[in-house]
Amino acid sequence: MTTVSTRVADAISAHVTDVFGVMGNGNAHFINALFTGAGVTDDTTRVRYTAVRHETAAVAAADAYFRASGRVAVATVTYGAGFTNMVTSLAESVRAGIPLVVVVGEAPTAGLRPWDIDQVALATSLGAETFTVGADDAGRTTLIALEHALNNRTAVVLAIPYDLVAAPAGDETLPTELRLTAPLAPTATETDAAAAVLAQAQRPFILAGRGAWVSGAADALGELADALGAVTGSSALGRGIFPKQQFDLGVTGGFGQDEAMALVRTADVVLVVGASMNQFTMSFGSLFAPGTTVIRIDEDSEATHPLVTTLIVGDARLAVEAIVADLARIDAAASGWREAIDGFADGSLHRRDAGDENLPDGLLDPRRVATRLAELLPDDRVVVSDGGHFIGWANTYWPVAAPNRMMMVGTAFQTIGLGFPSAVGATTALPDPTLVITTGDGGGLMALADLDSVIRSTRRGVIVVWNDAAYGAEIHMYGRMGLDTRPMMIEQADFAALSRALGGHGDVINTLDDLDAFEQWLATDADGVYLLDCRISGTIMAPYQHEIYAFATGKH
Repeated sequence: MTTVSTRVADAISAHVTDVFGVMGNGNAHFINALFTGAGVTDDTTRVRYTAVRHETAAVAAADAYFRASGRVAVATVTYGAGFTNMVTSLAESVRAGIPLVVVVGEAPTAGLRPWDIDQVALATSLGAETFTVGADDAGRTTLIALEHALNNRTAVVLAIPYDLVAAPAGDETLPTELRLTAPLAPTATETDAAAAVLAQAQRPFILAGRGAWVSGAADALGELADALGAVTGSSALGRGIFPKQQFDLGVTGGFGQDEAMALVRTADVVLVVGASMNQFTMSFGSLFAPGTTVIRIDEDSEATHPLVTTLIVGDARLAVEAIVADLARIDAAASGWREAIDGFADGSLHRRDAGDENLPDGLLDPRRVATRLAELLPDDRVVVSDGGHFIGWANTYWPVAAPNRMMMVGTAFQTIGLGFPSAVGATTALPDPTLVITTGDGGGLMALADLDSVIRSTRRGVIVVWNDAAYGAEIHMYGRMGLDTRPMMIEQADFAALSRALGGHGDVINTLDDLDAFEQWLATDADGVYLLDCRISGTIMAPYQHEIYAFATGKH
């Protein structure tokens, strides 16, 4: 007999390689079905199943898995408390446009029990559609959920009612391929007009975001930048997208370097590709000078912004390729702007303030720690960032090889505590590079259950805890506004000891000399996870936070 849970597992295993989850009453039969079936032995499963310790980690891991690999993953949790535990991560995935499927236990078809809630209503409030399987359509419904997630770039819920988890499934013949929507082609009228404008630009600038990376536009963007002689830059989630980095300014907005951002304001024509143009990327509206011609490529016809002059609706790769072809057809000459900029040759456009080693309070200057770690960390790395004030250090001081090598799961929903959980998905998708996690003590303590998951699942990893014994973002925002800082403080936690207790390495870093043992470990190329509990001063505000504070206080 094939059960409903087995039918769902059959459909998923035909298209998905990884599932992340926490077992409970509502999803136990589904998880068991992943471990059974034709060709499965005691040492294998139909898909790779990774157990995490908290339900929010299941969804965050599946989210990061997609960001790292471009392949959809599945998360699974039980009903009730398991469902409510994971909604923060689900909200993040929906807002970030991450395709994934969350297989959940659901109340019986007869109705809610005392411990059930209206999970469909809760998921709907987050923007996630729910697909509920039946005995006769479990396989088809599963495929529909997968197709919806991929075609709409969103997270969805796939619910299995509790009275059906072990019930007989009806016979179904399922298609072997998913029905996926073809990329949206832009109109020739729009791309021809954009090419004509760009060809006349004297100081062209291209700003690319994660949407450009997801569409596979990286190589085409490199060709376009060369054809125009354009300076390039990216959103925080698109860092490293351009194949040639010598004329790239890196991330724009608050994470950007001051001289580099001043250079952006001199551009006369800007092409924005697959970037949301949010307030952080756009320096709260001041990134471009008034009167700058701004052309934007986006699949969403509603993707308006006050600064956009022209909107091209279509897939980023197809649109950029069309513009490159148009420029070749009209024999457009490169502007020569970027070669005339001295700051690229002398490195001044990428130079950051390295700070001091220790500040007057005796604690480490986070700028100096970030600078030193940039020298020590392996080039072949995947960086996963939690949310918090400290995001300014990795995003401004550590170079990135490609957008899928630096991910911030939590920024779309403005949450913290998803660093350890999302790292599990990133290292599962890309197990060979060194995993580097950057987190604060606030978010790190919030996610502490899945420090264990990181240590269990990572071949070779480094965890950097920016430990200022405080909620730094609140200190630098509301403390400066005059609010009482006592509720913003955190008792000093020894993360190094916690790592060692769970089987990892760990050192408390009070001086840069304390990094010597870590440097020696790196030289051995040994497997394992090494945590650096960096005791940093809370007196230094990250540059991006200055911009946020100025905007919030009306001084921008």
